Amino acid sequence: MTNRQFGNKAHFALFYVFIYSIFAFVFSLATNIISPDQPLHDGQTLVSIGNEFELGFFSPNGSNSRYVGLWYTQFPEKVVWVANRENPLMDSSGTMMIGGLFENRSNLVIIDGNNNTVWFALNETNDSSQRSVKNAELNNIGNLILFDRNGSQLWQGFDHPTDVSLPGMKVGMNRQTGDELFISSWKHENNPSRGSFRALADAQRPPQIYIWNGSTKHYRTGQWNGRDFIGTRFLNNLWRIGYTMDYVPERGSLYFGIAALNYSGPLYLSINPFGYTVLSAWNPESNKIVEFLLPESPCAYYGTCGSSGLCYDKDKKSSEICECFTGYIPKNVSEWNKGNWKEGCERKERFRCERNATTSQDVEEDGFLEYQRIKLPDLGSFVLSSGDKVSCEAECLRNCSCAGYAFVDTMGCMIFGDLIDVQRYATAPDGETFYLRLFHSELPKKHHRSKGFFIGLIVPLVVLGLCLLAFIIFQWRNKRRRSLAGDTHISDIRGEGNSEVRVFSYKEIEAATEKFSITNKLGEGGFGPVFKGKLQNGQLVAVKRLSRSSGQGLEEFKNEVLLISKLQHKNLVNLIGFCIQEEEKLLVYEYMPNKSLDKFILGSGSNDENTLLDWNMRYHIIEGIARGILYLHRDSRLRIIHRDLKTSNILLDDGMRPKISDFGMARIFGGDQSAANTNRLVGTYGYMSPEYGLQGIFSEKSDVFSFGVVVLEIVTGRKGMGFHYHQVPITLQSHVWKLWQEGKGLQVLDPKLIDYNASQVIRCIHVGLLCVQDDANDRPIMATVLSMLTSDMTLPTPKQPVFSREGNAEGSNSSQHPASSRNSISISAVEGR
Repeated sequence: MTNRQFGNKAHFALFYVFIYSIFAFVFSLATNIISPDQPLHDGQTLVSIGNEFELGFFSPNGSNSRYVGLWYTQFPEKVVWVANRENPLMDSSGTMMIGGLFENRSNLVIIDGNNNTVWFALNETNDSSQRSVKNAELNNIGNLILFDRNGSQLWQGFDHPTDVSLPGMKVGMNRQTGDELFISSWKHENNPSRGSFRALADAQRPPQIYIWNGSTKHYRTGQWNGRDFIGTRFLNNLWRIGYTMDYVPERGSLYFGIAALNYSGPLYLSINPFGYTVLSAWNPESNKIVEFLLPESPCAYYGTCGSSGLCYDKDKKSSEICECFTGYIPKNVSEWNKGNWKEGCERKERFRCERNATTSQDVEEDGFLEYQRIKLPDLGSFVLSSGDKVSCEAECLRNCSCAGYAFVDTMGCMIFGDLIDVQRYATAPDGETFYLRLFHSELPKKHHRSKGFFIGLIVPLVVLGLCLLAFIIFQWRNKRRRSLAGDTHISDIRGEGNSEVRVFSYKEIEAATEKFSITNKLGEGGFGPVFKGKLQNGQLVAVKRLSRSSGQGLEEFKNEVLLISKLQHKNLVNLIGFCIQEEEKLLVYEYMPNKSLDKFILGSGSNDENTLLDWNMRYHIIEGIARGILYLHRDSRLRIIHRDLKTSNILLDDGMRPKISDFGMARIFGGDQSAANTNRLVGTYGYMSPEYGLQGIFSEKSDVFSFGVVVLEIVTGRKGMGFHYHQVPITLQSHVWKLWQEGKGLQVLDPKLIDYNASQVIRCIHVGLLCVQDDANDRPIMATVLSMLTSDMTLPTPKQPVFSREGNAEGSNSSQHPASSRNSISISAVEGR
């Protein structure tokens, strides 16, 4: 080989080495992985696959210290995560690498130029540290994840947030271990070490997020109602950004996080060194980050006006933002007048317990004053998940320490003792309606009009009389049109294959019920009253009269007629007929002389009623209900999801046989349909499954959950919600679970039962717990439930019902899953017929 040939080959070799070096260099710049042979040196960065995030070394403005941080590639000015926030490097000789920090084990570490470890990911006491790290990968949502050699996840940066919550990152707590995930501010703008402010999710019910300044509450979001926080709804309309709530039942965890709806670009929620919560979103039009601050007004700071003080947001001058609630006066008048409101207010005269222990007339002396657009009080709230506004008001009146209440559709009833951190917003959509309890003498008086005022009405009344005459003529002409409209509705129902159902005239129903006499009233629920009636042929019937305020319109009415007329089963109530005339909508059922199951089980009936149901009768009722639901789900011509199964919707005939009633909320499923989603939440809290109450997803398993609650109520003789154990409010599921797990299942049995089959009781409790599992996949179908009840088959072990965990039942339905958008709700509380 000649020297020239050798030289040419040498040149080519050098050229290839040069090209390879360039590609290797470019590859190293674009990698998203740290491996044992590929560390990250100061001056290099990791870039996520989609080029969304970048991780590398940085120095805060005005500081020479070096940290490993994460930022949006599109917006590098803001560091959203810091690894070694408490242990900075003093120069630029640092390296993040996979190293052997512990004996025979590797870890993700940051070392300085002298090979001293300043930060590591896995703790030495952590079980996961027994496995060696294969690599660290930065994914496209900004999460740095460590994997072992088997590809299993060992650690992730999202479990160790700093001052920022990114989409996909969570703030909350693990209720089983007590571990908390929270974001905390930087100490200063140039020092990322932990500052005095931190954002922490409180696991009480309903949950909310607090900003703490050391050990002092600085700000709170307001209660979570299943869709958003009461005090921060305005954020949901900005840049189409919405909050989601994530609930992880396997770990018993409650977490919040932010998510973007139809939005792309940098988005994060942070807490700055001054205690402000900052929602930052990228504005593509200006190519800049837009920030929204909380607290946004003086009223938003925690307890600005002290206890029982009301803070007005924006619609009053800053010098007079606080006032005492009606019936309250400042605790320190001189300080209050100076604008020092922290001491708050106190009642002029405290409510006396004995007022509620004398006569019902005394109770009526107390009333309520309505306040709208209120950030509900913080402390002293107890939530009843079932009932309605009327029962909520009654609950407050029965409690002498209740200073007011609120009834929110998605949360239920909340009563308050200490009115702390209450804010009134200037405009919707923020806030809820709050009802302040007052003595009758404190309620606003109606204005009395002067004699001259009425004299001034004489002329207008004459004109009005003439108009009234014209109106009467107009009404007479339209009377027949309205009647025809009723006939049209009847034709619609008739036309859908219901010719076997009788159509009654209004006069027939009126005669049968003696003009809906109060003496014939059997009960009343959310739909309206139910009356006992007697037809001309002597047949006894129950007439359900839908009220205009029930929320159940013509569609629900038609739904019930169409469904029940096509169902024939001994455990389903029979529909005899219906009536539609103008605004009246009436359903006529067979009469159930023993009314509803809750009258016997839940102590709402007389003592004689309660002693009628021995164990054998209860067991056969459980089996009958199961057979009725199985018929709806699988054996009828239609697949039907009831959606409002509860003890008050189980009627008992003269032989105490159970019959399922009230199909106004039921839905028909197609042959291959397994689940559906609804924007209209219907049913009764306490009986709703988690996925239905929080996400609007319903299926056969939704009815299975309701059946499980009913079974536990039948066995224990207690309500599923609003249950107290040793004066502590818990749910029935958590109480039963605790004793069943301890081998004391028979202790939950209704104490009125003396003679019973112990094995049947334990099996019913076991089946009930399997039916109320949080995850729908863990619940059996009704065919399996019936086999479990009627055979000796081996039963699987249930998991703890975390959704109704003991100690967390103070609230209503926790919003523990990402909640779908729901714009209406029907709460049914049906009384027996």
